[in-house]
Order: sequence, then structure tokens, then C-alpha cells
Amino acid sequence: MSAQPVHQPAPPPAPAAAAKLRERIRQHARAEHWTPAFERDWNHALQQAQQTYDLTPLHAVVREWTGRLDTAPAVAAFLASGCDTSDGVSLEDVIGARG
Repeated sequence: MSAQPVHQPAPPPAPAAAAKLRERIRQHARAEHWTPAFERDWNHALQQAQQTYDLTPLHAVVREWTGRLDTAPAVAAFLASGCDTSDGVSLEDVIGARG
């Protein structure tokens, strides 16, 4: 019996994934707010990658923003449905403050 890892790491995004993602963000209804936020996250990850010679921070930004764009319609539908969100938990309480 050989030991196998329980969790396989996600494969890295395609080389052009960031450019395609940036274009998706620019076409989104929230592009005015999301484009500068994506650029900030991307530039921060790029600086980290240049210092460490590790592309993991760049891959993480692509995955995070892809998830954000993919779930945006469901979030918008939830908010438009008039559901009571007053008992929710602040995202900062869950994941901590972003720096």
C-alpha cells in the first residue's frame, strides 16, 4: 500500500488566464470598482512572486477573482430576492482584515 496525499493541489491556471480574467472583470457590471481592486491584488502578488521566484501568489489571485466572478450572479440574485441578511457575519470577522 502506498501513501497517497488526501488533497491534490489545484493545477496552475493557464498562462493567459490573468489577461482573460482582466477582460471579464472589465465587462462586468461592477467593473468600475473591481478593476482597480484586481489590479491592486495582481500587482501585490506580482511583487511577491518577483521576490520569492514563486508563482503561487499570482495563481491565487487568478483563482480568487475567478471564483468571485463565477459566484457574482448568485450573490446578486440572493440580494435581489429580498432575503434578510441582517443576521449575517461580517466577512472581516471570518477571514480577518486584508492588508
